[in-house]
Amino acid sequence: MFGAKKDVIGIDIGASAVKLVRLHTARSGYLLKNLDREPLPPEAVVDSSIMDSRAVVQAVRDIVARNGIKTTDVVTSVSGHSVIIRKISLPLMTEDELENSIQWEAEQYIPFEMADVYLDYHILGPDPNDQGLMEVVLVAAKREFVDEYVSVIRESGLNPIIMDVDCFAIENIFCALYPDEAADTVALIDVGASGAQVSVLKGGVAVFTREIQIGGDHYNEELQKRFGLSSDDAEALKLRGAFEGVDADQAQAALDRVSTTLVQEIRRSLDFFSATFADERVVRVYVTGGVVQTQGLLSALQEGLGVEVAILDPFSRMTIHESEFDLTYVKSVAPFFAVAAGLATRRAGDKS
Repeated sequence: MFGAKKDVIGIDIGASAVKLVRLHTARSGYLLKNLDREPLPPEAVVDSSIMDSRAVVQAVRDIVARNGIKTTDVVTSVSGHSVIIRKISLPLMTEDELENSIQWEAEQYIPFEMADVYLDYHILGPDPNDQGLMEVVLVAAKREFVDEYVSVIRESGLNPIIMDVDCFAIENIFCALYPDEAADTVALIDVGASGAQVSVLKGGVAVFTREIQIGGDHYNEELQKRFGLSSDDAEALKLRGAFEGVDADQAQAALDRVSTTLVQEIRRSLDFFSATFADERVVRVYVTGGVVQTQGLLSALQEGLGVEVAILDPFSRMTIHESEFDLTYVKSVAPFFAVAAGLATRRAGDKS
């Protein structure tokens, strides 16, 4: 698993900030080398689409320069409505045969014109329900959408070597650091500013994904509407549960309303998974993303989902030198960096 290939920069371009992680690989595992976050102006990125490329380029340049990183190789990722992930079953065939037929097969499952997308696939293995079939994960992303991200990285003076997908990046870091837990059927839930991504892993492989259009911004909007707060004040109230001039019980009630809706959508996703995979049940849920620090959300998830819920800390099983990092700070911000950490595990030559 761990080789001597050159480090890369994992850059996660999110709705509210650019996150950066660099990891060094050694026999003992991963060593954290860089961890940083650069805020983006409002609406620089909307629904995963880059609306203000100049602002994003500047943020990427600033964060790389501030960390004094010499390597220019970058792994970044995309998500959102412009990315489609489908697990399908196809007749058994060789890799070469699939390579020649994948375009035609994908047309049946991808709701975009094939000329307008980048297409990738991964063979999972034999279909457990039919020995004559094999399971394949299809990934299609709109070219225009992906090209925006590639352009931003290049304009920042960097070299994009791999384009990943957010949910796969989280899957990578989870499976690398939690191999025993990954052997079970588990759900990984990333709750970001604009929405949440639900992925179910079976034996370390993603077999189900769904996006939910409820995220941190919805909490802020509810607090702003209810108490007349600014965006920054609403963010502070969301995370601390208290703010001068705001009744704490009323604030928690407002947060709980959004949490209830979010948990209901996650519950529907997991129920749909269970209905699709009749013999499978999610035994544990791992959540990540800065929104998991919202007051009351973890307890709402635990109660509403009826299974064990834990925060996925991407750095908990890495080597971190106290001389270089404040360990308390790293633990406090860890949920923000699961995607960036997963991206940083990739290396040149990996299948993109």
